[in-house]
Amino acid sequence: MTPADLSVTVLRAVRRAVDEGALPRGVAVPERVVVERPRAGGCGDWATNAALRLAREAGMAPLAVAEVLSAALRGEPGIGRVDVTGPGFLNFTCERGVGGGVAAAVREVGVRGARYGFGEGMRGQRVELVCGGGVREGVYAEAVRGLLVAQGADVRVREGEDVSVVVRGAHYDPRGLGRDACQWALLRPAAGDRVLDGPPLLVQGEGNGLFLVRYAHARARALVRNAGEWGFAGECGDDLGASRLGGLIVEYPGVLEAAARLRAPDRVARALEAVADALLDFQHGVLPMGEEKPSAAHRSRLALAEAAGTVLAGGLALLGVSAPDHL
Repeated sequence: MTPADLSVTVLRAVRRAVDEGALPRGVAVPERVVVERPRAGGCGDWATNAALRLAREAGMAPLAVAEVLSAALRGEPGIGRVDVTGPGFLNFTCERGVGGGVAAAVREVGVRGARYGFGEGMRGQRVELVCGGGVREGVYAEAVRGLLVAQGADVRVREGEDVSVVVRGAHYDPRGLGRDACQWALLRPAAGDRVLDGPPLLVQGEGNGLFLVRYAHARARALVRNAGEWGFAGECGDDLGASRLGGLIVEYPGVLEAAARLRAPDRVARALEAVADALLDFQHGVLPMGEEKPSAAHRSRLALAEAAGTVLAGGLALLGVSAPDHL
């Protein structure tokens, strides 16, 4: 299950618990609950603090609310186990063995396209970003603005002396590299780190993260074209199983939300590099070999590769970098 799936499932459980009287009827069901990776002391694949947030309104101890919700969530499709840890965190272990979580994520990518990972976790929040007048400050502020908007925030960017977007300045003017390399040079390092040197970003090689990500996207598009020549298209089934690539796609919405909340576009760049590396390893089994005929497994693998390409294109767009179909 994806974080978005779990969020909806938890909300259903809260609503059911209120309707059935397991939680007081005056408790307002929130519009959304945050699902993220378990913190220290947690377990499983995902976790939420929904019980802690509902406890005061319910007039109950957080652990008691967590026990009510965990009972309501056990047996839900896609959830293998629910544990309560700490003061009342709900921890979820997803079902294994059929690739259901990956399949759900791939289907969601198919529906949402490059907007996969966009969410409503910051809906209603108003954010003002005040940046200095430097090249990196402007690029960084615009990337952070895009990430925040993608999570539902209302954002204003302006220049000023009392800056809220603090980055280490560029030691050269990267605009001469061209837009794509300039954006990557300024956004791939964390805010306090040195801007990437320009010449390596112009080299077409695996040591260049920008090239790696754009090349992997082009390979994903080539796989789709080549499959068309074989007469088949991607078709997501539940037989995807466990793979590094699938896991990264499942995790991607959480990466985007964390990048927005932490004002850290470098997290997106690093995630894209990981997806690209995993896709380039995965690609070799996507198309039939020799006299092999296209099978359901090939269709599922193609759907996963195509979803990875979509994730790469969407992430690059958030960083202001183009994603060509041919390199």
